[in-house]
Amino acid sequence: MHFKLSLCAALFGAAFALPSKTSSHILHEKRAAEPLDWEVSHRLDSNKVLPMRFGLSQQNMHRVEELLMGVSHPESPTFGKHYSPSEIVDLFAPSEETISAVTNWLADAGFPRERLRLSANKGWISMDATVSEVENLLNAEYHVYSHPSGDTQFGCHNYSVPAHVRDHIDLIRPTVHFNHRPSPLALNKRYGGLGMPSSRTGPKKSDKAVTITPTLANCDKTITLDCLRALYSVNYTPVSTAKNTYGIVEFTPQAFLAADLNLFFRNFSPSLVGVRPKAVLIDGAIVQTSSQSFNFNGESDLDLQYAMGLTAPQPITLLQTGDIVEGAGFDNWLDAVDGSFCTFEGGDDPTQDGIYPDPAPGGFKGPESCGIVAPPFVVSVSYGQDESTVTPAFANRQCTEYAKLGMLGTTVLYSSGDDGVAGGGGVCLNSKHRPSSGGKVFNPGFPVTCPFVTAVGATQVNPGSTVNDPEGACEQVIFSGGGFSNIFPMPSYQATAVNNFLTLHNPPFTSAQYNNSGKVRAFPDLSANGANYIVAVDGTFSLVFGTSASSPVVGSLITLVNDARIAAGKGPVGFINPSIYSAGFASAFNDITSGGNQGCGTAGFTATTGWDPVTGVGTPNLTKLMPLFLALP
Repeated sequence: MHFKLSLCAALFGAAFALPSKTSSHILHEKRAAEPLDWEVSHRLDSNKVLPMRFGLSQQNMHRVEELLMGVSHPESPTFGKHYSPSEIVDLFAPSEETISAVTNWLADAGFPRERLRLSANKGWISMDATVSEVENLLNAEYHVYSHPSGDTQFGCHNYSVPAHVRDHIDLIRPTVHFNHRPSPLALNKRYGGLGMPSSRTGPKKSDKAVTITPTLANCDKTITLDCLRALYSVNYTPVSTAKNTYGIVEFTPQAFLAADLNLFFRNFSPSLVGVRPKAVLIDGAIVQTSSQSFNFNGESDLDLQYAMGLTAPQPITLLQTGDIVEGAGFDNWLDAVDGSFCTFEGGDDPTQDGIYPDPAPGGFKGPESCGIVAPPFVVSVSYGQDESTVTPAFANRQCTEYAKLGMLGTTVLYSSGDDGVAGGGGVCLNSKHRPSSGGKVFNPGFPVTCPFVTAVGATQVNPGSTVNDPEGACEQVIFSGGGFSNIFPMPSYQATAVNNFLTLHNPPFTSAQYNNSGKVRAFPDLSANGANYIVAVDGTFSLVFGTSASSPVVGSLITLVNDARIAAGKGPVGFINPSIYSAGFASAFNDITSGGNQGCGTAGFTATTGWDPVTGVGTPNLTKLMPLFLALP
């Protein structure tokens, strides 16, 4: 039930007594990075009405890691006893104390209670208010910013709240969240969001001609399904396909082509010719075929050809996300698998996510896709962004959702990035941790730095080596993303491994280059091959490189583990990080001890004995990994 909002109050809110700006306020949030190419144009009209949303602090947020470890740590007596969706909602709903504190603050500031609306899940309070009212309420100044493309947007650099309500509020919108890219419509492009085609992001393609030589002797030059099976000791055929689930996330307009799947499968997995993934269309998504090129089709073709090939006959769920006009962000696919997330802590961020219904011409006019499909047991996402482009509040909201999915029994894997210690496209940070063309500071990715996802780096069969020789860190075309977060603290499960690395193999860099405090989340967690994949794209075979390949491969192996557990009457493994870092699982990984991940004018980190910020704990050996997971409850 929502409180009713008076239209007159919304239009003439300035007539109410405005609170005076006060020094009792304390800073709550500030912009993550100053926008490049955007200029402050003018102050926002004081009478403009803003749709304000106050994301309320959830209960038990301080227990997120504890609760997740309880069902995920191999030594926990409650391992595998995953939560139900309703139990998750009850665990994290805001308290009545929080609702009252924020409501009373707004009422005391001069906003009549009839102007306030409480969402059905009690996750946020919303109201319409004029810019003048909001600026006084939050000790903020709203400006309009302009871009050479003609695009404009507004926001404030920072905002403050009274000390007594700070702990009851996670974030407030619209405020500091800034869309650093101009909108696609302003650029006269139809596409936006994470799926926007770009040669800087996504997998990379070699110009070399592809000759299919189906022999393991050539795996240093061309990776195929058989190469991966040999590298990672994969000799298992699924039997629980009716109960098991594996999801691949793609962002419109990225899309697979049916003819490409058939071309690949005719050569490498004939039983799959004609087989397609089960498409779940999120927020008006389409699997478009009107625009075809490597930048439109390479990612989806790669992900699906190898995920389907390695897990056959397991059906694959395609989580196609975002409409053709607006696109989508990571929060959109999370909304689709967990309805409670749609409004969690104030809802999705219009500067990062697709907001639906989409008012743009041709946009999806339906409601946002909330809880339309149960979360698959494994989800692989081969997309990412730079951690420096998100605020800590935004990052933590999303990171908590990954913990919730782990509590539900889902393994979430993200590619660690293809630019070594640099960010997407090789961008580094300046001394103020802002993206800069001449930056020297390492630029970690997101969401891979969230401690509740499994970050997957890339390895390679070294030139002249065979599948029987140790792999090295990928240093062909791409460099495995890895490093240390500037936002998230170190989770307990990786403390021993990371501290051993920092003690025994201390990197030759200073705190001016990366967060070397030894107290922050480090990544990746593990790796798989990311070089020389044969992929059918747009009717021909290409050699493809990227952690974009590594993530769905690891997801495929965990899907096979889940199949064996389901066949044995057990549940999915869920969040795997506590297990793969544990001493009992060390023998199930091939330690990678050569190669590095250069970037930002340095050689980057170096792969070495044990965990390292290039390849994690190494690559999996399924023959050894499966019995360890099968032995768990």
